[in-house]
Formats: sequence, structure tokens, C-alpha cells
Amino acid sequence: MNASANNTFFVKDEFELIQSATDYSLERGSDGWISGHFYQCQLTSVFQPVFSLTQGKTTGHAAYVRSKSDDGIALWPWQVFSLASKDEQLVDLDRLCRAVHALNYYFNNPSKLGSLFVDVHPRLLESVKDDHGRAFENFLDLIGVKTSRVVIEIPPIVNRNWKLLQHVITNYRSRGYQIAADYSGTRSDWMIELGSLYPDIVRIEAVDLVRHETINALVDTIHSLGASLLVRDIETPEQLVAARQANADYLQGNLLSKPAYAIEWIAPKITI
Repeated sequence: MNASANNTFFVKDEFELIQSATDYSLERGSDGWISGHFYQCQLTSVFQPVFSLTQGKTTGHAAYVRSKSDDGIALWPWQVFSLASKDEQLVDLDRLCRAVHALNYYFNNPSKLGSLFVDVHPRLLESVKDDHGRAFENFLDLIGVKTSRVVIEIPPIVNRNWKLLQHVITNYRSRGYQIAADYSGTRSDWMIELGSLYPDIVRIEAVDLVRHETINALVDTIHSLGASLLVRDIETPEQLVAARQANADYLQGNLLSKPAYAIEWIAPKITI
């Protein structure tokens, strides 16, 4: 048996061991891509590169769900999540999505490097009272991935619940995850007040960046607190220029590279 065949056998055997050690409904296709099942729906991953402005290259990937019914009809993620009417169902579905993303990133990432950006459904954050991130940490331990390689993206709606935001950041940070939170402009002093609970990465929509009249002061505050700025959803050259002028650390958007059924370590399509 040649080296390639040996490697294929090892990966397949490793996946089967992981599959048998979890309660998730998982399947590995002939192309190596992994999917999960929830009711009559199949869920898998696409990944969008996150670029480092200083390094001029891919530094990680944001994971997104792609889904279809068992009879092949494409579904929006919200259509699948609408099937989880009960909190415990929603928690199971959200955890399944992150498990699928982590497995695809682990098995299909040729470099085995980079940070995986995954979001968390706000209903999960409200339903799970304590130990946020523990279940995912246990799964990452199973597949041999450190929590420090994962960026947990806190949904912007959580900014409205100050106590929950603090509680969630405390929980995830205690387990070694990196944390990304959105600057929504709804509370101008939240960055200072968070203090030691300040997120590792602050995300801002490119369209909001262009409109923000005091962006330089905002970026100065972000950097002074040891955090990084990620400008996301960059769709136009004007937004890219604004992100560069704002001294952003990370860039993400369809102008640079669209989400793909692959993990691409590429330079962006437009020079940054």
C-alpha cells in the first residue's frame, strides 16, 4: 500500500473513531467533506478567508453553514434553525454546526494552520446558563484542536444585554478561546467598560465603517486595549480603501474572496 493510500486509510479510520465517540449524526463524503444531519436536513461548511492586512495573506477562515433537504432542495440556514422550536433542539443544532465546521477545518485544511471563526446562535447563549464553550472544548479535545485556534464570534444582538455579554466573554475566555464581538454603535462606552473582558477582535461592517465619523478614535481605542479590528463584508473598492485607511488588522468580504466549499490559502483577488 502506498503512502497516499496509507494516509487515506488513517484519516478515514480517525474519522470513524471520532464519529463513534460522539452523539452527532455525521457523514464523510467521497471527497472528504463532512456533513451533519438534523431532522431531514444535511448541513455542511463553506469557508471564507480572513486576511491579515499586515501580512498580506490568509490568516484564518470564517465558517458558514450550507444546507439542503434530504431530497436535494437547497435551504437557507434560518430555515433549518426554524425547525428547532425548543431550546434544547436549538442547542443541539448549533453545536452540530460547529462540530461539522471543526471537522472540515481539521480534515480538509492542507496547512493545519490558521484560526477558525465560528459564530454562536444567541438563543444558545441565553439557554446555556454557565460553562459556555465547554461542550465545544470537549469536542475539540477529541479531534486534537486547541481552543486557542478558534475565534468565537459573539452575535451583535448580545450587545444589548450587558450582563450576558460579560458573562459569555468570561466563560469563553476561561477556556482559552479567542473572542470576536461586533461594534454596533449602540453603546459607545462598551469597549472601556468591558476592561479585562475586552474581546480579542472587534468586528465592524464595512458599510458602517464608511459612515463612521469618528473611526480613528474608535480604532485607537481598540488598539490601545490590545485588540484587533476586523472589517467584514467588504463588497466595494471604496470600502477596501476605507478599511486600509482605518488601519484595520483583518479584512473579510466577497470583494477579496467569496465563501467556498474548500479551505483556500490564497492572496486576495484585489491587492491589499
